[in-house]
Amino acid sequence: MSAALPERASDLLDGMRRRRPRVHCLMNGVVPKLVADGLSALDAIPSMTSSPEEVGHFVARADALLVNLGTLDAQRREAIGIAVSVAAERGRPWALDPAHCDYSPPRAAFAQQLLTRGPAVLRANAAEYDLLSVPAGVVAVRTGKQDRIAQNGATFSVANGHPLAAMVTGTGCLSGALIAAFLAIETDAFMAASAAMLIFGVACEMAGKTASGPGSFEPALLDALAALSGDHILQHARIAHEQG
Repeated sequence: MSAALPERASDLLDGMRRRRPRVHCLMNGVVPKLVADGLSALDAIPSMTSSPEEVGHFVARADALLVNLGTLDAQRREAIGIAVSVAAERGRPWALDPAHCDYSPPRAAFAQQLLTRGPAVLRANAAEYDLLSVPAGVVAVRTGKQDRIAQNGATFSVANGHPLAAMVTGTGCLSGALIAAFLAIETDAFMAASAAMLIFGVACEMAGKTASGPGSFEPALLDALAALSGDHILQHARIAHEQG
């Protein structure tokens, strides 16, 4: 199955550019521009409002939803509740990024509550992931030096990436948005998340070849996402698959 992931990721990348899915991002206040630009670089269509009065309308017109818990406040909590309800009503897939829930017990409790409401994918770093109990059926993406994507005993690990990504605020948030984008065009959430993390990792490696530091890495990453082709994925994928 691991041999098939690069080919499937290549096909999904082509599908992303053809279908141009709409992705609504309930995003923390620090990184919306990077996330919107990153989605646009892959030809997805981002929207970002967190207004409780508007968010339901935007989610109803979107093909997928990302819920990111960064810079969480009362208004964002309300908007998240509305967005998740509308996604459920309309059958829209959604991904959860419990950003910095390891800093805040109330945020961790909210993340755990949201995990009971049917996200397709959880994307979290190791510290966040270890606080949460992931329900059966939710694809669990644990990011780090190697990204690990797991569901029902099956696991992909993706070794692609670049150290400079960790020095640019919002790259993890962007990877969560890419997962949501691929959920919009791939019904198999395990494959959608695996392909998204592989594509993002390869783009990070491409950006790292030209960047001289974090300041130049961010625009290089956007350029890499825009230039990314299926051939890049097939040539540079570094993955492993476990079953059991």
